[in-house]
Amino acid sequence: MLAKRIIPCLDVKEGRVVKGVQFLGLRDAGDPVELAKKYSEEGADELVFLDISASHEGRKTMVDVIEQTAANITIPFTVGGGINSVDDMKRILRAGADKISLNTAAVLRPELIREGSTVFGAQCIVVAIDARRTAEGKWEVYTHGGRNATGRDVIEWAQEAERLGAGEILLTSMDDDGEKKGFGIALTKAVSEAVSIPVIASGGAGAVEHFADVLTEGKADAALAASIFHYDETSIASVKTYLNEKGVVVRP
Repeated sequence: MLAKRIIPCLDVKEGRVVKGVQFLGLRDAGDPVELAKKYSEEGADELVFLDISASHEGRKTMVDVIEQTAANITIPFTVGGGINSVDDMKRILRAGADKISLNTAAVLRPELIREGSTVFGAQCIVVAIDARRTAEGKWEVYTHGGRNATGRDVIEWAQEAERLGAGEILLTSMDDDGEKKGFGIALTKAVSEAVSIPVIASGGAGAVEHFADVLTEGKADAALAASIFHYDETSIASVKTYLNEKGVVVRP
């Protein structure tokens, strides 16, 4: 059995880590390089860096921050935000990232997934999906940092992303994001059962129990969280200890 992964997420805006509720009301959470180094030392399995305003503001991801972050960590590092071409991906990977996260750009031009996967390999391409519930068992894809509804069905888009060459899905439940009441279990399970590539659950972590729920009931391969770690409400070690006690296989 593959070990489940615990992944801190750094949402970065204008060079600072921020966190909000359902993508709104952002507040400062610290320096991205310092936080990345801390999480690497504390035993995080991977790290995700999202320049959350890049697509909305039409900017390129901050390469200098990526270079500094990569120089200070020893774990795999995924970067997303404002990546619109294979050249953009190349620039980010050369700056020190291990994987590329595509969200808005992939929805606008799905062929970008195939292009990236062909050049760099599926293992480098993560498709991030921001999902909002529309009805029981139905979710809609949102883009531009959760600002724009697309009319696209989340399950269908996840399956298309896999067909195009995505190696992983980063799935955020917008309804649960920042609420700290638990991950979107139904959403995560539905997507996990619909694709054969790994699914990272995101949005809603508020206690160690929530990680166990989404990794077992939700069938996620990994769980991502931000504010619960940024504001020292719990630690990666505490989460892994709890998961071990519950029989969930995690890396030491």
